[in-house]
Amino acid sequence: MERNFYWVGLADMPRWLIETPTRTSGEEFDEPWLFTDGHVLPDPGSIKSQVSHPGTKRAFVFGGVERTPIVSEALANVFQTLAPDDVQLFPVTVEGESERYFVVNAIKVVDAIDEAGCREVHHYDEDDPSTDYPGEYNWIYGLRIDPLKTEGAHVFRLKKFKTAFIVSEEVKNALEGVGDLGRV
Repeated sequence: MERNFYWVGLADMPRWLIETPTRTSGEEFDEPWLFTDGHVLPDPGSIKSQVSHPGTKRAFVFGGVERTPIVSEALANVFQTLAPDDVQLFPVTVEGESERYFVVNAIKVVDAIDEAGCREVHHYDEDDPSTDYPGEYNWIYGLRIDPLKTEGAHVFRLKKFKTAFIVSEEVKNALEGVGDLGRV
């Protein structure tokens, strides 16, 4: 059976914008990318996130420049049910909201980009002395995943392109079934 995977993104529309989560005290985490790096984390304790733009609220948002996945409780249940070995869920208080939200930390990183199948790939220039990411992908258009290289994961980050939050077709369909997403 062929498996398909999807890069989760948000539609280009006025939307609710959430800042990068911090500790409830307001103190920033030492590493702002900690929820997007693709590894198991110790419990970060109580966390919160501020609303930076009060646009159309969605059940799935990416917080801050780091693009931390933040989801409603209904969507957190989808991740917990279909991908319990692929994610950690951390409760996050969102400013002004009574509804429960969770940070979704994808804990797996796989090298599954089908570069030949992608429409266009851009690498960071390996000769550029200013880059911290030599050999990694700067951007990919028409991203394609090789399902044979996903190691059975349903949610993951990509080696050399961790900005992409990838879900299996099963997870995508379940998220869409809950609704209020924007675009997956």
